[in-house]
Amino acid sequence: MRALWLHLLRTGLAVMAGAALAGTVSAQTGLRPEPPEATAPDAALAMRLFPGLAEPRIERVEGAAPGWRVGRPDGTLAGHVASTWEIARSVGYSGKPLEVLVAVAPDARIAGAALVRHNEPILTLGLSDEDIAAFVGGFAGVDLRDPLAEDGEGGTRAPDAIARATVSSAVIRDSILRTARALALARGLVPGQGIDRTGYAPRDLAALAAGGALSRVTVTLDEAAPAFAAAKVPVPAGPGDFLDLWVAVADPPTIGQNLLGEQLYSRVVGALGTGEVALFVASAGLQGHRGTAWRRTGEFERIAVVQDGLRHALAAEGYTRIDKLALEGLPEFRERSIFRLSTERFDPTAPFRVEVTATRPAAEAGAPDPVLVIGTDYALPGEFVHAPPPEPPPLWQQAWERRRAEVAGVALMLAVLTAVMFLQELVVRRARLWRGLRLGFLSVTLVWLGWGINGQLSVVQVVAFVQALLTGFHWETFLVEPVIFVLWGGVALGILFLGRGVYCGWLCPFGALQELTNAAARRLGVPQIAVPYPLHERLWVVKYTLFVAILGLSFYSMHQALILAEAEPFKTAISLRMMRAWPFVAFVLVLLAAGLFIERFYCRYLCPLGAALAIPAKLKIFDWLRRRPQCGRECRLCEQKCTVGAIDPLGRINPNECVLCLRCQVVLNDPATCPVLKRRARAA
Repeated sequence: MRALWLHLLRTGLAVMAGAALAGTVSAQTGLRPEPPEATAPDAALAMRLFPGLAEPRIERVEGAAPGWRVGRPDGTLAGHVASTWEIARSVGYSGKPLEVLVAVAPDARIAGAALVRHNEPILTLGLSDEDIAAFVGGFAGVDLRDPLAEDGEGGTRAPDAIARATVSSAVIRDSILRTARALALARGLVPGQGIDRTGYAPRDLAALAAGGALSRVTVTLDEAAPAFAAAKVPVPAGPGDFLDLWVAVADPPTIGQNLLGEQLYSRVVGALGTGEVALFVASAGLQGHRGTAWRRTGEFERIAVVQDGLRHALAAEGYTRIDKLALEGLPEFRERSIFRLSTERFDPTAPFRVEVTATRPAAEAGAPDPVLVIGTDYALPGEFVHAPPPEPPPLWQQAWERRRAEVAGVALMLAVLTAVMFLQELVVRRARLWRGLRLGFLSVTLVWLGWGINGQLSVVQVVAFVQALLTGFHWETFLVEPVIFVLWGGVALGILFLGRGVYCGWLCPFGALQELTNAAARRLGVPQIAVPYPLHERLWVVKYTLFVAILGLSFYSMHQALILAEAEPFKTAISLRMMRAWPFVAFVLVLLAAGLFIERFYCRYLCPLGAALAIPAKLKIFDWLRRRPQCGRECRLCEQKCTVGAIDPLGRINPNECVLCLRCQVVLNDPATCPVLKRRARAA
């Protein structure tokens, strides 16, 4: 293990300078790397996502929810696949893309999921590949017709986040469900914002037309004649219609069954494939809507559907000729048609326009042919459209709702600590009050904040924050863990006002563990080792070097940087409560044993998080720790009492090392302890 640490440290130092320079250039120029493309599934991955599938045929599909259509050798649909990166833009705690390929079967269930790309250290440290595969694979069978993807009838409940990787696994869970739902809605697999194909009510022509279920436009011969005046065969003026065009979406039974009759409607709807709708078009008059060229080209040249500026041609493959209609009162149509339209790019629930282009050869050779475009707007009435399924709240919002009591508890701790810092003069003048308050606060920090709700900050979060600033910052990533977010918010303000000791001395669970165990050791008479100040001062280099090595190595390899970050015992001692492999537990026990003889041994010399917090603490605004001219010259008692050796032989407090325990202020204000106050009392 020692050889591994040395190797990683050397690697980190080797890349540190170049990585730091690269980060500086990126920050100065504002350059951001281009977002990577989505990972396309190959045949092997498709067979993994759809168990039992052989020789898959994979076809790219664009649109609102881009992805891939996966078919069987006989051409039938096996399902759809989409990337969470492409649809949900899923970003992990490392600030880099976290991509899962999600497969949805035609019955609106998740067929499978595969984690194909991530930079999440928590998914490689402390979790096995089997754990990750079991978690991601656990989404197979989830019924997407259940709006919240919980327990659908006969369905499978979506797995909860992994306790040892809450943030990363919660992001995976959320991105899988959101991507699968978006894919199912876009492909028409779930009754989301889609057409009601179940409700039926008998209605006549007047009721359908009045409700907007049928749309009609009529152009008379007199109106069309001027447009074709230069045609070889002009349109004759006079009574009659040039084109009487009727349009309707025939899928809702109230429209289609009343229009076509029950038997024909069942045959038309039964022929629709997954993600298809039936468009009814009928026309009377001199001009038809079909033409004849479609028999050769396979595409109707006269008629098209226009939506959001996109023109959808109608194919002969999806055409059904209608000979007779059941609805009474309709005119004698010249042509009656049903066209099948794919919903991959066309939304039948949104307004669209059906246009018929009438063209006649020009009378003069070389002159442009006269053209008349006739169109009618159509919007499916709201009564035939399902309301969209309830969208689950964002992942971070769910987390804050679920943990609001814990957030309130952390906020209360921060409020109490703020009061202690602002009213420290009242506290430090009462040694017993300070002692009880200090031990009580540290006990709450260790037991409730650390072991209870896992409120332990880490250098990993510092590295993730720096990486996010350079590669694309997303607040949602950090809001996913409310306790950590609130803690960092309080620590940031504390660093700005008072220095890094606000966290290290009061809110760090592992720091509290060290101080409490050392206090117990002192009571049991364990001798304390006083490290000579010159050696003590030089040992500070270790933690600063360790922090810079971790940060520099993260630009080269986040995975290796997080291996080096295992120099922090926080995960083992606090997050996992010592439930880990024996080398990690042994490392923690060695540090705690050293802390029995040298108070806060780890904080003093090894903690990269403390080093990271000390750097911005240079900007602190206030300095409320009092000193006297005699400190360091006539008296060095505070130096001896300091738990972390933050007071130098000249009596100066080093803010980079001070943990704001206020012990020196208690000594300074205690008439029975401070030699200066004793001397003043005798003189009085």
